[in-house]
Amino acid sequence: MDRVELEEIIKRGEDSLHQFKSDVTSEISIAREMIAFSNALGGKIIIGVSDNGSVSGLARSDIGRLSNLVSNAASQHVRPAINPLTENISHADGLVMVVHVSPGISKPYMDKDGVVWIKSGPDKRKATSREEIQRMYQSSGLIHGDAVLAGGMTIKDLDIREFERFYEKQYEETLNLQELPLEQLMENLNLSRDGFLNVAGALLFGKYTAFRLPAFIVKCVAYPGNDIHLDDYYDSQDISGVIRTVFDDTVAFILRHLRRVQQNQNVNSLGKLEIPKIVIEELVANALIHRDYFISASVRIFVFSDRIEIVSPGHLPNNLTIENIKRGNSNIRNPILASFATKLLPYRGLGNGIIRAVKAFPDIEFVDDRDGNLFKCIIKRCHKLPYC
Repeated sequence: MDRVELEEIIKRGEDSLHQFKSDVTSEISIAREMIAFSNALGGKIIIGVSDNGSVSGLARSDIGRLSNLVSNAASQHVRPAINPLTENISHADGLVMVVHVSPGISKPYMDKDGVVWIKSGPDKRKATSREEIQRMYQSSGLIHGDAVLAGGMTIKDLDIREFERFYEKQYEETLNLQELPLEQLMENLNLSRDGFLNVAGALLFGKYTAFRLPAFIVKCVAYPGNDIHLDDYYDSQDISGVIRTVFDDTVAFILRHLRRVQQNQNVNSLGKLEIPKIVIEELVANALIHRDYFISASVRIFVFSDRIEIVSPGHLPNNLTIENIKRGNSNIRNPILASFATKLLPYRGLGNGIIRAVKAFPDIEFVDDRDGNLFKCIIKRCHKLPYC
């Protein structure tokens, strides 16, 4: 970082990635700041700048003291320890130290007392909810939402016919020829533990999931205009069941509200869909497989006159960005579901579903809402072909 970049940051003020400190004398205090950055997207602690943006500056003698303080805080007061980098920048009003904190790969980070600190805008706060801490373990790959036990559902809640169809197709033998007990077989497939179905097992092959896992249904609404109305809509459907059925019914809901365009075909032709079917399939599969199952909320489908919105609980995981996913980068949030989806849905699991959707229909907007903790696909509707 040079002086010009430093002054630009100071001019913009504190935010979720930049924290100003006129001076630091407490290892505990700066450790908490570094913990919060490590549990988020990383950031910079700029020492020698006051909260109001004025540069108080540091003396040469301050630099050695602060270097030791930062090092001790990172190794002695952060669990697990982190390795921040420091950079000293000359300014007309004195030296400024910039402490660079990388986004952590072993979240959640905590202080010596076991308190987890997270960013809240430019400030920090204690993580107080179980879901917040679960998502940190999730981002570190230590736990996954699809592996959590599913609300007391047992092997008795298995839709045995659905599972038999899958088993025979996948392994080319009937289930009754399998020597292992059903409970052991389900556990070997990572679909249950100690006789209880996990979320993946319940969503893939469970009965009555709408009652046992009511938050994980898909809620679809079609509106006559371009805005959400409380009472004025012309179609709605709550879709539940095994994931294969949910996928089929959700795609069908959207398709039946799409227009067909004739485009040089004869009058007896059905016409071509204004949005290619592959686009709907790819984005619905993405919503079902990659949503955050630690969040008790439904996938929502909104059909408007000018667009279709597919809203998934949970923003993009870890350091994924919209630009990343458009290039085919992926971070599998629900590995059990993803592995079975390649056998049950038109899903390849190679990270190129978004690429295929955009290639078939470029007019798609993606919104990664980290404050609202959701991911949204907005598909603009066409009135004519070729596609928008």
